[in-house]
Amino acid sequence: MELSEKGGVENNGFVQNEAFDDKETNTSSQEEMPKTCIVDVDPAATEELALKPYAGMPKEVLLKFSSQARYRVTREILFWLIIAAAIVLVCATIAIIALSPKCLDWWQASPIYQIYPRSFKDSNMDGNGDLKGIQEKLDHIMYLNIKTIWITSFYKSPLKDLGYGAEDFYDIDPMFGSMSDFENLLSAIHDRGLKVIMDLIPNHTSDKHRWFQLSRNRTGKYTDYYIWQDCTQAAGLVTPPNNWVSVFGNSSWQFDDVRKQCYFHQFGKDEPDLNFRSLAVQQEIHDIIKFWLGKGIDGFSFSALKFLLEATHLRDEPQVNKSQNPESITAYSQLYHDYTTTQVGMHDIIRSFRQTMNQFSSEPGRYRFMGSDGHEDIEATMMYYGTTFIQEADFPFNFNLINMKNLSGNSIFEAVNLWMKNMPAGKWPNWAVGSPNAARISSRIGKEYVNVMNMLLLTLPGTPVTYYGEEIGMENIVSENVTFPEKSPMQWDGEVNAGFTEGNSSWLPVNSDYQSVNVEIQMTWSNSTLNLYRELTLLRNSELPIHRGWMCYVWNDSNVFVYVRELDGLDRVFMMVLNFGQESTIDLKAIVPSLPSEAIIRLSTNFSNAGKAVNTKLIKTEMGEGLVLEYKTAKPVHTMEAFQGNCFVAEKACYSSAFNLLYVNC
Repeated sequence: MELSEKGGVENNGFVQNEAFDDKETNTSSQEEMPKTCIVDVDPAATEELALKPYAGMPKEVLLKFSSQARYRVTREILFWLIIAAAIVLVCATIAIIALSPKCLDWWQASPIYQIYPRSFKDSNMDGNGDLKGIQEKLDHIMYLNIKTIWITSFYKSPLKDLGYGAEDFYDIDPMFGSMSDFENLLSAIHDRGLKVIMDLIPNHTSDKHRWFQLSRNRTGKYTDYYIWQDCTQAAGLVTPPNNWVSVFGNSSWQFDDVRKQCYFHQFGKDEPDLNFRSLAVQQEIHDIIKFWLGKGIDGFSFSALKFLLEATHLRDEPQVNKSQNPESITAYSQLYHDYTTTQVGMHDIIRSFRQTMNQFSSEPGRYRFMGSDGHEDIEATMMYYGTTFIQEADFPFNFNLINMKNLSGNSIFEAVNLWMKNMPAGKWPNWAVGSPNAARISSRIGKEYVNVMNMLLLTLPGTPVTYYGEEIGMENIVSENVTFPEKSPMQWDGEVNAGFTEGNSSWLPVNSDYQSVNVEIQMTWSNSTLNLYRELTLLRNSELPIHRGWMCYVWNDSNVFVYVRELDGLDRVFMMVLNFGQESTIDLKAIVPSLPSEAIIRLSTNFSNAGKAVNTKLIKTEMGEGLVLEYKTAKPVHTMEAFQGNCFVAEKACYSSAFNLLYVNC
């Protein structure tokens, strides 16, 4: 490298020195020749010096650095780390999805609140509850921590059988409002994140139905929409085709003056049975299902399904008492109904209903629930669940706790065990303690057992069903002139007519105890039936063992029924000690040796006991008292050999405390 030096001249700023003029600078004088000296400099060092990184480098300079080893290796390491992390995340996501249990659907996660609409809330002062009234009281459903509403039949109907014989399946009875009222109610329900199911009774219609009027006149395809048979009539007396008897008593055949034949009815004579051997009739029911699902309802409760088909041979049904005079048979209980219930092909029809509903269940979060009524025989009832490969109802409604003949710890155990031991593996149970067709808890078994029955209902595995008013302990009306004492108006407050209506009267009288048994006043009492019910629903919603864990029977006798709810991987266990008899003292430590010496009362039918510690060797309960005990253990009951036959789980799941999630492969 050559450096040029001008003697006595210095320019430190690389700016032309003003002392030089152009002439002097460009002189060609031979007198002052520049001196040249040679400096030995390493070229690589020069290049490195020139190429040090600096802010604002152009891309041409930047690219020269990118190929250097120290930058290239670092970049490749970061790239492969990102790829590896992405693969790990994808694998972890797949593993979590594969190992995670199925989430509980909406019809499993929440209790169901059953409303008889004529008795819930009157909005127009005519004394009859209606759809607008239900909409006005949706906040009450929210207050109860309930997400599903079941509204019983409100189709257009003569209302001779509480609306179960529909005159028009596509319309609302004017007593309850209009289709617009229903659409507004449905929108309000969904806006609150709630679901709604409604009744459908496909077995029969009202004799006022358009189909029946066309059928009795033998009009086209409607000729065979109902079950018609020739019968003789002489001197005003009809000789029916056989001895079949209706559920309400007397012959199930009714002579029609227009068609001059008898039509078949399993229920009232003004409710003729549809002929489900007709494919056209089946299609009509499918169209009805599609209509209401298209409106946006979330499911159906199908009733009277066992009556869909009858034997075509029309033979007499066998008598229960073979020595009884056949001419004297008038009651439904006097015959075995081998030819008029649960006929071959009935379940095929139910499965077809399920398939139609599945067409509307494809959207995420829009699964359509299907419930059905049950059967007197437990094995026949379980068939409504369907099979492993062919689905029918999500569950048949369970009324075992309503149909008990007497109340005791043993009878409660038997009712619960009957369902659990017969339920097909992997299916979901349900429980009800009240319904529109049964006396209320207070009237059926006594006021002192209302709270403990609600505690049972809301801590058993499965879906609980609450009939309106049971959350405040309503009673039947005590009156000789009342036909439906269990359907008295809902008691909202202590005002006239219990806040049910602002009119002068209600379709049924309000119970005389409404000033002390109503929603408004019980909201202010810390130890009220209403607040206990609410605390129980909160417990059910927030605690995994009660929500979806194991249930194991621990003890039952004439007074108490004891069971636990626990979850694999979770050391927190809940033990229910429920008294359905007289005062009792029990040593649970002797029954379950791994129990800790003390347990905490999480909830009690007596609110003042909540939070107290109890000695597990000496647990005392009063008549109708219920305790939810909480304790920790490393040895849950369902893992103990002594209790292997006493434990059940529907949707099995295990808890991982390390990751705070559920998984299935325990």
